Amino acid sequence: MQTESVAQAQPTSAAQNGRHDPAELEQERILLEGLMRDDPRAWQEFNTRYSRLIYRCITRVTARFSAVVGPDDIREIYAMLCLSLLAKDKRKLRSFEPGRGNKLGSWIGMLAIHTAYDHLRSIKREPKRGCLSEAESLTSDTPDPFDALLMRQRASIVSELLKQFSDKDRQFIALYYGEGLEPEQIAESMQISVKTVYSKKHKIRNRLAALLQEQALAA
Repeated sequence: MQTESVAQAQPTSAAQNGRHDPAELEQERILLEGLMRDDPRAWQEFNTRYSRLIYRCITRVTARFSAVVGPDDIREIYAMLCLSLLAKDKRKLRSFEPGRGNKLGSWIGMLAIHTAYDHLRSIKREPKRGCLSEAESLTSDTPDPFDALLMRQRASIVSELLKQFSDKDRQFIALYYGEGLEPEQIAESMQISVKTVYSKKHKIRNRLAALLQEQALAA
């Protein structure tokens, strides 16, 4: 089954049916030698010559699993194939024997298919992954980093503005907004009437809003 996939993925060549073009075999030999020497031009030639074949072989395997395999997986499989060719002093590349009648393209395609199946098996062993769209519905009781930074910035601005208030006003703000005390508790603590608590709250809130507006206009 896998051999058929490679054969379908390859472009038509005059070397089919066991007949190999000597010039093509020589090109493959030179390319292999360049790859094993880490010649950048050889690797560039490798990608130019075989990248489309590799992608076709990979997508033939993964097409049936589009629910769990996406474009990122396909790119990862391609990268894993390249890494496997480099691993252990390029042992896989050194194992290729053109004298056996195999074309380099057919062999590379077979490796791509094997790598794709290995990737699918690794996904199967992973815990079930949800769709990315599910992340949009996730909620958290804690603020995200952006909100946390925004709150710190606002707190810093308000703290600076509060320096313009009297000690009594800052005490009121600490009790009302900081500790969240009830008006009756604030009145008892500050030895003022409950009516004064509501009046002071209204005045402080209006003054703070005006100061924030002035700062925004000046920015």
